[in-house]
Amino acid sequence: SAIAHLTSPPLSDSTDVFWDQTLLDVLFDTPVQSERSRFSIEPRFARLGLRVITVLRLVLPGGEIRAFEFDGDPGLVRLDPRWHQAALRFVDLGFLHILDGTDHLLFLFCLVIPFRRLRALIPVVTAFTVAHSITLLASAYNLAPDFLWFPPLIETLIAASIVYMALENIVGASSVERRWMIAFGFGLVHGFGFSFALRQSLQFAGTHLLTSLVSFNVGVELGQLLVLILLIPVLQLLFRYAVAERMGTIILSAIVAHTAWHWMADRASVLGQFRWAWPVLDAALLVTVLRWLMFVVILGGILWLFRMASRWWTERTAPAAKESRDRASSPLLARMPATPVDPGLSPERPN
Repeated sequence: SAIAHLTSPPLSDSTDVFWDQTLLDVLFDTPVQSERSRFSIEPRFARLGLRVITVLRLVLPGGEIRAFEFDGDPGLVRLDPRWHQAALRFVDLGFLHILDGTDHLLFLFCLVIPFRRLRALIPVVTAFTVAHSITLLASAYNLAPDFLWFPPLIETLIAASIVYMALENIVGASSVERRWMIAFGFGLVHGFGFSFALRQSLQFAGTHLLTSLVSFNVGVELGQLLVLILLIPVLQLLFRYAVAERMGTIILSAIVAHTAWHWMADRASVLGQFRWAWPVLDAALLVTVLRWLMFVVILGGILWLFRMASRWWTERTAPAAKESRDRASSPLLARMPATPVDPGLSPERPN
């Protein structure tokens, strides 16, 4: 329709054109150097109005149409990016998203407060990472529900997960094994939240969807790693010099719970405005149910493997952690040598 509009006769001079009721079609004609030519565009249309939304259609030589829609000035847009260009863009996007996502940062904060040692945090953070990666990939490949109420539901559950983790810290943190299972469950929810933020950006992935998804996940993990590196020593100093560990855990968790509770209430009110209706029993619903059953079976297998790995990690690190605690609590043990004494040699008795 845009090409037909451009090739149509021009409007008469007496036509009234209103600035707020105008759509502008632009035809770019550029010579192609070779069959492998790649194009990019850097639109600077934001100054044309209070809000400028650009809808771009790229027609490839094979007839395939690639659609773009962006708000304001998105910077350089590569219409057919190479895999490394898409990877760099989505690593940067994932890194900035985790730093801008206050709800995800607060959830990570609640995970860290009771376990401020990297060895104890490894299974917990890994479980959260694996879980949100699964649902992010599932959503990108259209396995997530497409109902209008689904995004508000996920946002409400994300706030509820923060409230739960904060309250669990207040009443007494669970063991590492229980905490990683909770982190895995809530990570599935947070993965859908990541997918909502990623949905509008997948148009810039070109033909490299899987590469872009993995790169986005890498960016998220780099952001989480940066937060952990900064957060753990700050909490250690706070609990050592400013406030007792138990009291500090309660105060910080209570503040987080208060904030997340208001988020949950606000998001639940938005969710309540949607009308709920039973889905129509047809072949499409059956296919969706079968897909989700397969998804649940795969999740069960991943959860079982992770449980086995967590037990192995716990059994491997428990003796070293116990010995470290014993040495720290007993001056006599702290002065004992690390190598055993030969039983054939008896210590000399003082005269």
